Amino acid sequence: MDLLRQLFALVEEFTWGWSLIPILVIFGGFITVMSGFVQFEYFGRMFRVLSNKNQSSDPNAISAREALLVSVGGRVGGGNIAGVAVAITLGGPGAVFWMWAVALIGMATSLVEASLAQLYKRSNGDGTYRGGPAAYIIHGLGAQYRWLAVVYAICLLAAFGFGFNAFQGNTFAGAAQDSLGIDRVWSGIFLAIITGFIVYGGIRRIAKAADVIIPVMAFVYIGMALLVIVLNITELPGMIWSIIANAFGLEEVVGGGIGAALAQGLRRGLFSNEAGLGSAPNIAATAEVRHPISQGITQSFSVFIDTIVVCSCTAFIILLSPIYVPGAEGIDGVVLTQQSLVSHLGNWSQYFLTFAILLFAFSSIIYNYYLGETALKVMTKNNAALHFLRIAIVAVVFLGASAPGATAVFFFSDPVMGVLALVNLMAIMMLFPVALRVLSDFRAQLKRGVARPVFEPAQFSDLDIDPTAWPYATSPEHRASSAQVPPI
Repeated sequence: MDLLRQLFALVEEFTWGWSLIPILVIFGGFITVMSGFVQFEYFGRMFRVLSNKNQSSDPNAISAREALLVSVGGRVGGGNIAGVAVAITLGGPGAVFWMWAVALIGMATSLVEASLAQLYKRSNGDGTYRGGPAAYIIHGLGAQYRWLAVVYAICLLAAFGFGFNAFQGNTFAGAAQDSLGIDRVWSGIFLAIITGFIVYGGIRRIAKAADVIIPVMAFVYIGMALLVIVLNITELPGMIWSIIANAFGLEEVVGGGIGAALAQGLRRGLFSNEAGLGSAPNIAATAEVRHPISQGITQSFSVFIDTIVVCSCTAFIILLSPIYVPGAEGIDGVVLTQQSLVSHLGNWSQYFLTFAILLFAFSSIIYNYYLGETALKVMTKNNAALHFLRIAIVAVVFLGASAPGATAVFFFSDPVMGVLALVNLMAIMMLFPVALRVLSDFRAQLKRGVARPVFEPAQFSDLDIDPTAWPYATSPEHRASSAQVPPI
């Protein structure tokens, strides 16, 4: 076992230690420039997805908004509450600035990977779709790269399907025990039952659950943060200056100065929003949209919500409180966030924070399950294997929740997620020219006055695309309202 731990520690050092973060940042910057700063160009369009208008009439189809909420539910987790606190403790207020910076760059990376997932998605024949990095590796790079898709799928299943679900179950039960006095076993049983009900309902039920849970989760937490800001409005300018000054070394409040702020901000931002890591594209592929770029824009918005909105809420709660003392040791993680909130609003607020943590953990569990299911389908079409996976994940959630030390056996999660990210980054680097072609098609239609561009597979006949996954292209509405698009 020790040898295995050392091996995975070596993999983690190779990926997260020195190679992955620079690659994600540099490639994200490259995508931003080469795409013409696409995440800022279409920032206004991102908010349209929040509306229920123009949703599909197919009751089985996953809408763009539902796909957004499922991915937000996965990106937003305990890390947005505990992880940001750790970043500020180790990197100082300046870490928040670099967390924002990497999110703005990551929005472009997320747009590209989600657009590719949409482009190469496959129809299930019942109004639903499947896809993701494994699909764009196989259908975009070619069948000779199927082995790479299998490596990706194994890492996705190990990290998200099992490892991170155990951690989320542990977070859920720990919060319930600390604040409400509920024994971990009862929390584990409750969580396992609810998880089983959701996972046996498939992506349709997952999307419906997310459509209810995520808005509640977001509004409760953001509302509390806004209340804290209003109560401390006179201190807000000083806090913003502290973030900027520490980010550029004008003030130094922790050991390591600007280097610590940069490292902690980049790492927390990338871990939190998952841009480029290859997880969210699996959800992006399930949506029924008119054009791949439309879902890319939506998933870019997901990164914005996760980091710029939710992570900032945690940062402001901490930095505006008297509990946080720059450079001090002893209080960090969720305890720092919880005590900071109590200092602003009183003891009652810790129960609201516990409620938010529970929703964050649960939304991540249902997201992680779907990623595990997607990974399994890359490796086998056997329905018995899918049934076994569902039972195994329910069991993992129960064990992670009921046994405080159970998550120690999932030490491989972060290292295999690092491998997962490297595989995904290689794929989108190779397919980036294709993504630019699709983006050019989207821009050309907008320039001609088409309010809602429609993707026509016939214009990309050289690519391995499933034409049945694009029903809008053959709809009477589209044929009557748009002219023939010149080949690209």
